[in-house]
Order: sequence, then C-alpha cells, then structure tokens
Amino acid sequence: MMLSERNQSSRPTFILLGFSEYPELRVPLFLFFLFIYTVTVVGNLDMIIIIKINPKVHTIMYFLLSHLSFVDFCYFTLVTPKLLENLVVEDRIISFSSCSLPFCFACIFAVTETFMLETMSYDHFVAVCNPLLYTITTSQKLCALLVAGSYTWGVVCSLVLMYFLLELSYCESNNINNFICDQFVIVSVSCSDPYISQVLCFAIAVFNETSSLMIILISYTLIFITVMKMPSASGCSKTFSTCASHLTAITIFHGTILFLYCVPNPKTSRLIVKVASVLYTVMIPMLNHLN
Repeated sequence: MMLSERNQSSRPTFILLGFSEYPELRVPLFLFFLFIYTVTVVGNLDMIIIIKINPKVHTIMYFLLSHLSFVDFCYFTLVTPKLLENLVVEDRIISFSSCSLPFCFACIFAVTETFMLETMSYDHFVAVCNPLLYTITTSQKLCALLVAGSYTWGVVCSLVLMYFLLELSYCESNNINNFICDQFVIVSVSCSDPYISQVLCFAIAVFNETSSLMIILISYTLIFITVMKMPSASGCSKTFSTCASHLTAITIFHGTILFLYCVPNPKTSRLIVKVASVLYTVMIPMLNHLN
C-alpha cells in the first residue's frame, strides 16, 4: 500500500448515526436527555461539593460516594453532550481521534465504576454485619487503596484496548449505528481482522464482571441473612431501604454490561443495543446520586 493510502486509512471519518432513523423522536429525545443532563450534572457536582465542605460527612461511606459521583460526572460528560449534539445537527461526521479518545476515557471511568460499586457493597456489608469492627475493617487507608486500585485498573484496561484498536486499519468512511463510540462499534467498521481486539474486550469484561459481581453477591447475601435476624422491624426496614437503592443501580449497570459485552448477540437489534447503552451511560449516573 502506498504511504498516502496508508495515511488515508489511518485517519478515517465516521458517521455517528445516533437516533437519526427516528426523526420524529429527535425533539422529545433531546428534551428528555437535556433534562437528565441537567439533573445529573447539578446533582453529582452538588454531592461532591457538599461532601467536600461538610465535616460531618467526612466518613468512609461518603468518601466512596464522592468518588462515585466524580466518576459518574466524568463519564456522563464524555457521552451526553455528543448525544445531544447529534439530535440537533445534520452533520454527524466524527474523526477517528474524536471517536477513540472519548472511548479511552469512558472505558477508564466505566471500569472504575464497576469496582467502585463493588467497594461500596463491601462497605455496606461491614457496616451491617460487623458494625463494631467497622472503623478497623474499613480504614481510610484501605478505602483509599481500593479507590486508587479501581482507577489504576481502569487505566490499564483502557490502554490495552486502545493499543489494539490503534493496531487495526480502518476504511475511509463508515456509519456507526450508535450514539457512542464503544469498542464493539469501532472494531465493526475496521477493514482488518478485529479478532484479537474483540477477544480481549470480551475477556476483560468477563473478568471485571465476574470478580466484582462475586464480591457484590457475597456481600448482599450476608447482609440479607443479617437483616433477617434483626429483632427490630424498623432497623430491618431502614437497612433494606439503604441497600435497595444501591442494588437497583448495580442491577441496571451490571445487567447492561453483561448484555452488551459478556453475552453479545449479533442478532440483537440496534435499537435494543442503543436502549441498553442509554441505561448504563445516561441513566446510571443520574440514579447513583439520587440514591
């Protein structure tokens, strides 16, 4: 291949279709996502600021919650503005760098959130099942290490996936039938064999889901057993209400990740994939701070 042709194929442009096949829904969807965008950005920023300036909430639980809000804010602001833009403009062309770079950062925050939710589940487990040992078992240092580990592993996963995406060659122009640039839609428009990249993404997703869900399921099983033994009905109800909101976010987040990345089905309609993508990229950041 000539050098000019290589350069051309290495700098492709994509057309991010989004919800363009439903023109009658563009205005309602724009207003809907704009409302969610406002609520989520204001809510997560408020959460971070309040936890930062209020000494009464300088506890392990709120320390973890502040980082979850930060991750949600960063992840959400990477995805939603482009979604809103594509609902109001006709020109949906996006360069490879403008597609791959947000994916790189989105991958970091998505993986970080996976293990942040796991850490919060462990925190809930200790608070409910071993309250007398809470300050010893969940020290500030341990939680800081768990949070730092979540960010670090997110960076590692992102860099590995990005390296193999950059190794692929791409055709000059392709349609991406989604509103976000994730790993599967990017490799789907590759002109070279994406097998290694796809297998790596699958392996990373399975490992992350298996390891995090194992801790979450064990933690909440033990919490459930402990709560059922509580003599006080009010204490039982309070614990259930506290954990139920967290479990709702976990169920939606991990359910969509499993559906999209761990059990991918090529026969799944693009509309269902887009709705699933909306759940974990748009709805979860809003639900987490409302919990």
